[in-house]
Amino acid sequence: MADNILVVAEARGGDVRKVALEVITAARVLADGMGGDVHAMVFGAAGIGSVAPKLAAVGADVVLVVEHAGFETYNAEAVAATVAAQITSGGYRAALFGASAMGQDLAPRIGAKLRVGVAADAVSVIAEAGNVVVRHPMNTNKVIATMVLSATPALVSVRPGAVSVGSTAKAGTVQVVAPAMDPSVGRVKVTGVSLGSSAKLDLAEAPVIVSGGRGLKAAEHFSLVEDLAAAFGNAAVGATRAVTDDGWRPHSDQIGQTGRQVSPNLYVAVGISGAIQHIAGMRNSKTIVAINKDKDAPIFKVADYGIVGDVFEIMPVLTAAVKAAKAQQ
Repeated sequence: MADNILVVAEARGGDVRKVALEVITAARVLADGMGGDVHAMVFGAAGIGSVAPKLAAVGADVVLVVEHAGFETYNAEAVAATVAAQITSGGYRAALFGASAMGQDLAPRIGAKLRVGVAADAVSVIAEAGNVVVRHPMNTNKVIATMVLSATPALVSVRPGAVSVGSTAKAGTVQVVAPAMDPSVGRVKVTGVSLGSSAKLDLAEAPVIVSGGRGLKAAEHFSLVEDLAAAFGNAAVGATRAVTDDGWRPHSDQIGQTGRQVSPNLYVAVGISGAIQHIAGMRNSKTIVAINKDKDAPIFKVADYGIVGDVFEIMPVLTAAVKAAKAQQ
């Protein structure tokens, strides 16, 4: 019998989040090693089934759609009950979640219902000799722990940004699943959702991130980073821990071991020396460009392209060049 893998594909505002595509990519590798299929389960209000092609494009063989008005926002009790019931009835070898705020809340609930543990914050998940093998960073990424999960089902949450989104297209056959409980009768009622500025791209979703460090010397010089991000048009602004600790940027902008883990198509590091804690949060970016006046800065060891020079001279020129290139498109 094939060992199928279930993924809870996180959605928000009627669309799937990037972390959902990352987790399906990880599940695809695991399922191929197990000889099974990937089933992606997505919750939302009416119409959420329209995301099925996106999930299929990254490796979902089957998309399980759970539609209900009560799933317009995250409903922990109803989602947990439905996922647990699906894992039990489907006999899945493993279930994967994103280690996002939602996933960190949901996975332990499922574990409690099924009386199994959760391997949290994994950076890779593979099959080995019939077991699920998980790698998890420890001690600020100085140590990588390897855990062998022999019990069934194995519950694993995958660190956002740890896996690059794949392109292993599958059929994505859609199946409608009824909620295991009525979301409207739960003990917790969501009375409102407060969102940040819609003009600000989420770091986890942005295809381009421009980050600044102490090499910018003062908070007001972050305008150089913001100008370059604006020139790209699809970029978010990030920062190092030192910068957020100094109050130059909000802590929500922090990228690193104790901040956000990101994997954009392009990461531009401006005046960032490259401490291991920061690199741990962005090293999975597809292309890394570093700008620093210190040619021996550690950031150049992980950069695909490096510019050695004064950021105050380079950034205006680079921003102008990006604007000119965009104007020709």
